[in-house]
Amino acid sequence: MRARPIKRDGKRPLKTLDRVISKAGLGSRTEARRWIASGRVRVNGKPIQTPDHWVDLARDSVTLDDKPIRAGKKLYELLYKPKGYLTTYKDPEDRPTVCDLISDVGAWVFPVGRLDMDSSGLLILTNDTDFAERLTNPQYKVPKTYLVRASTLLTDEQVNRLRNGVTLSDGPTRPAMVKRLRNTEKYTILEITLTEGRNRQVRRMLEAVDSKVLKLVRTAIGPVRIGELIIGKHRPLSAGEIRELSGR
Repeated sequence: MRARPIKRDGKRPLKTLDRVISKAGLGSRTEARRWIASGRVRVNGKPIQTPDHWVDLARDSVTLDDKPIRAGKKLYELLYKPKGYLTTYKDPEDRPTVCDLISDVGAWVFPVGRLDMDSSGLLILTNDTDFAERLTNPQYKVPKTYLVRASTLLTDEQVNRLRNGVTLSDGPTRPAMVKRLRNTEKYTILEITLTEGRNRQVRRMLEAVDSKVLKLVRTAIGPVRIGELIIGKHRPLSAGEIRELSGR
């Protein structure tokens, strides 16, 4: 279990050294731990090779390669992810990742939440860990909307089960907004809006009502929609979009 921030003298919050580096937007916590272990990080002039070392930024000086660690500019990018890309920073098997599509940003950012390799749609990448926590923590109920093509024609009873919540291996789902957009000869097209983000949740929900997902596109995150964004491209979030997603 990860150590949580604590307070010194009941006033100043402490953070672990790897978290300090990550929250400064310099790299992932995995990278930070590697830098710390290699002796590149100093606290108050002394090399520290323990990632879980507690740091108080109000009193302690932290450097990486002898350069002071300061919070960098916060970045918020909206990507229209195509199918065939992993939602991860780096893949050990060297498969294409969403970070390959935003290499021109020129700074480290990480994906907020996930879209599986066979899904497409909106994905936010940022170096703001607090912002990412708000978007992914179910207690904030930030809605995500998906366009779904089911593998069968769904009955009204099946659609209502999706609306009311179905039981998955990790428990019952919350009620969802489910709209039948149209039926084709063989398939039902749905719009599903969720306020939780379990692993492969939409696919598992369709399986729970005896169907499958043939196509899945995330069309909105909160008030942010695809609009004119081209698949495979990205753009910065506007100040207004950041405020709305932050709940300000």
